[in-house]
Amino acid sequence: MKTSTVVLALLFITANACAGTEAPPPRAPEAPPEPPAKAPLAIDSPTKSVVNIAPEIRSACGITDADAYFAFDSARVRSSDYPTLDKLVRCFSTGPLAHREMHLVGHADPRGGEEYNMVLGGSRADGVKAFLVERGMGGQQVATTSRGEMDAKGANESSWAQDRRVDIRLAN
Repeated sequence: MKTSTVVLALLFITANACAGTEAPPPRAPEAPPEPPAKAPLAIDSPTKSVVNIAPEIRSACGITDADAYFAFDSARVRSSDYPTLDKLVRCFSTGPLAHREMHLVGHADPRGGEEYNMVLGGSRADGVKAFLVERGMGGQQVATTSRGEMDAKGANESSWAQDRRVDIRLAN
């Protein structure tokens, strides 16, 4: 009988102790992984564009400079790109490709995580679209997607710079 009293007492104490404890607060979500460390950019020329324009668009719109590079870990459209992008707006608004649709495909070099690079490629395409729409192009004329690092071929800084781009193509 003594053993059963002790067991009951322990159960009573345990039940009371558990009833008085609150569940721990939920843990804060972990911060997203940091992007890769910044590296010096070998190709950061003010004459380089951030877009790679398909040959048929360059020909129709009279655009000659098609080299395209974003800075490392950046989706910013640089002021050196404005004249080329303004030509695109005119060409797709009132020029030879008036009212045609374009497809912007964002790319990234392979140094970040796969998901991070997919988002970065999308941000690059969205940044170019925002510029085009702000300058007067119809938003319905521009579709964006990302390929992230899927098409990356680079193995060093100069070739990685070519992976960081937005391809501009005619939509089908």
